[in-house]
This record gives sequence, C-alpha cells and structure tokens, in this order.
Amino acid sequence: MTADKPLRADAQRKREALLATAREVAAAGDFFDLRFDDFASLAGVGTGTLYRHFPTREALAEAVYRDEVATLCDCARRLQATLPAEEALTTFLRDMIEYIDAHRGLARTLATLMATGSGAIAEGSRALEQAVTDLVAAAVKDGAVRDDVGAGAVMMALHGISAAHDRPGWRAEADGVVTLLLDGLRQSPPDGKSRR
Repeated sequence: MTADKPLRADAQRKREALLATAREVAAAGDFFDLRFDDFASLAGVGTGTLYRHFPTREALAEAVYRDEVATLCDCARRLQATLPAEEALTTFLRDMIEYIDAHRGLARTLATLMATGSGAIAEGSRALEQAVTDLVAAAVKDGAVRDDVGAGAVMMALHGISAAHDRPGWRAEADGVVTLLLDGLRQSPPDGKSRR
C-alpha cells in the first residue's frame, strides 16, 4: 500500500506538468498547431503518460479550461467572503478584464474548443455564471445594485468583451464597457421603483 503512494504523487506531478505545458502553449496561441505527442516531450514525460492522463488533444484542452474556471470561481468566492458585496462584484468584473487581457492566446484556444461543442465549455460556463449570480445576488441584497438585471446579462457582457479581444484599443474599451455595466447596475430601474 505504501509503495503506491509515491506512484500516485508522481502521477499527479506528471499530470500537473502536462497541464502547465498545455497552459503555456495555449497562452502562446499554438495549442492546435503543435503535434499532440509534442506536449509530452515539452512537459518532460513519456507519450504513454500523456495518453494515460489525456487521451486526446480536446481532453487536455478541457482539463486546462476546467482548471481556469475553478481558479476564477475560487476568486469570486474569496472576494465575496472578504469584501463588501458591491466592491466584490466590481473587483471581480475588473479582474476578469485583467484575466482576459493576460490570457488572449488561451481565449483563442478555448474559442476553438467551444466550436467543437465541448461539454466542458457548457459545464464551465454554468459554474462561472453561478459565481457571478452569487456576487450579483449579494449586491442586490445589500441594495447596492438594482434587482431587475440578472447575472445572465452580466455574463453576456463578459462574453461580448471576451469575443472582441482582438480589436485595436480593446483594453480601454473593455474597461469602459465594465464601467457602463456597473453604472447601469447601480441605477434605479426605468419605472423608478425601489431596488429593494
């Protein structure tokens, strides 16, 4: 039994090495240009190890995506636990712009993955939308934002910002869209009724 423990730890280390390599390659925008077997040599593992953990390129891309979504959801939960509700929502949306800006190559990789109809993309989108839903609900409960705009609208805005990431001047425009979104969330509903 104890002889198995180092093997499990070693297998985990190799899996993490493959994921780290895939993340770097995706960030460079080369994920679908590289031969799949090359991920093994770049990570310093054998091809058998690659196929044991990730039988296809898509499985590797999905694993990277799941890790990234988990990181973003953890960030949202941490902000909600440590900041006032409105500040947590604002910080998360601003951090998302930073994240998209820093991971443009990864965004292109994930857009290609999305075109395959991957279930991981749908699953990740639901998890991320739940994290945003929780942030918005907390801000509504505090009376900081209006209650007639749901998290779905916020997610649509984030998707639109992400999809336009190749535009010249994207970063300034993205920051502007988030400012507009936050201003709109803080305004009273058009009928003038209370937000609470």
